[in-house]
Amino acid sequence: MHFSSATSPTPPTLDTHKKALDVNLDARRYGTFAEIGAGQEVVRWFFRVGAGAGTIAKSMSAYDMKVSDAIYGRASRYVCRERLQAMLDYEHELNLERLRDVRGDTTAFFAFADTVSARNYHGTNECHGWMGIKFQAHPRDEDSEIIIHVRMLDDEAALQQEALGIVGVNLIHGAFNLYHEPELLVNALLDGLSTSRIEIDMIDFSGIAFRHVDNRLMSLKLVELGLTGAAMFSAAGEVLQPSEFFYRKPILVERGSFRPVCNVNLDMLKCAHDEFSQLPNVKDKEVVQVMELTMNNLKSTGSIDMRDFLARADVMASCGMPVLISDYFQYFRLAAYLSRYTKENIAITMGAGSLMDLFDEQYYTGLQGGILESFGRLFKNDLKIYVYPLLDSETGELITCDNLEIKPELKNLYNYLKDRGGISALHNYDPECLKIFSRDVLQRIKNGDSTWESMVPSCVAAVIREKNYFAFRPA
Repeated sequence: MHFSSATSPTPPTLDTHKKALDVNLDARRYGTFAEIGAGQEVVRWFFRVGAGAGTIAKSMSAYDMKVSDAIYGRASRYVCRERLQAMLDYEHELNLERLRDVRGDTTAFFAFADTVSARNYHGTNECHGWMGIKFQAHPRDEDSEIIIHVRMLDDEAALQQEALGIVGVNLIHGAFNLYHEPELLVNALLDGLSTSRIEIDMIDFSGIAFRHVDNRLMSLKLVELGLTGAAMFSAAGEVLQPSEFFYRKPILVERGSFRPVCNVNLDMLKCAHDEFSQLPNVKDKEVVQVMELTMNNLKSTGSIDMRDFLARADVMASCGMPVLISDYFQYFRLAAYLSRYTKENIAITMGAGSLMDLFDEQYYTGLQGGILESFGRLFKNDLKIYVYPLLDSETGELITCDNLEIKPELKNLYNYLKDRGGISALHNYDPECLKIFSRDVLQRIKNGDSTWESMVPSCVAAVIREKNYFAFRPA
């Protein structure tokens, strides 16, 4: 199963003017625009193209905080999902209350809202925003909803506002015309823009029109299309916004294929957490633990297999782990991404084999400073790497970060990073886990060898058996 649709060709790209006019000329659509911050950038398009009277019931901006609180209730922050949801719920319900009896049989009502922090005068703030639409796909229909989080990357406030207006028009047009094909809707969000101007790092579909949508697949779609470098979802399958999830927390990441999650994966996380949580700057703080899948890993066979992706997501979820999907194959890029959202300590745990790969210079030929630049960027914020030992199945030798074979010309660099605490060995591991390799477990599942069940957590085994994942076949 792949993202591309065999039945529906990709529609031609429409410019923003045409999209806004299409919405205005659709006699079924009628609703409210409520925008906080960055001006009335979205609704301006619908006024500008003409025929807006048939679409716009009300346009407003509760720019003053006290005015906003009086309308939507108090909020801890004004640019957050909580505030956006309050705006959507309030404005949509108000439309239904006032207009449903008068024109409900022929009108599909909607409420569009955004709350945005564009570049301030001094250029010191985070430029981001929440945007969403709550709507009826058909008159008298139950409600449906799309919420997105955007990061504005232009250097000038005017350009950020322009980009915001275009994204808003794309979202509204997509909600009305592509709700039955959400993958095409996601594709169309940056029509008229580029990923150098806008990043969309979260999208959440809900309601009657999207009852069959798996938001984990939509998160994957954002990364695959390059709309963001990474996306997240919780163990419950709910999409997460990274800046809110990681906000002011120490972070521990384990990268892997997780085909499937094995006992060794959980032991690696546990050991790293035991060490990491004892650091003076981390002690007594809530450490966020995340399992990360890279696009390189998901595309290892050429294209993304959706069933394989959902299998991995489900086994990670069964362990209660949030999942990060990233396009950051190089660890220094992952570190830079995480540093964007927290000033607390960051740690990555990996096996000794992965550490050897980390010192392979072929991965840094694209950097002007080569491997030195890579490590300078990776460790600049005191990042920690915790190394789990590797048992050589042929020789029986235990490979740790103390006896790891490093090229002579890189040995001094390696020792320096180790001596300053950037690279540390894990000692409190379970020796039984050293014999477990996911590729071996995967092969046993395919071969019908039931010994695989002792190599994975019981919750993982239950999911694999229940859903016949990884080519499992009941006896």
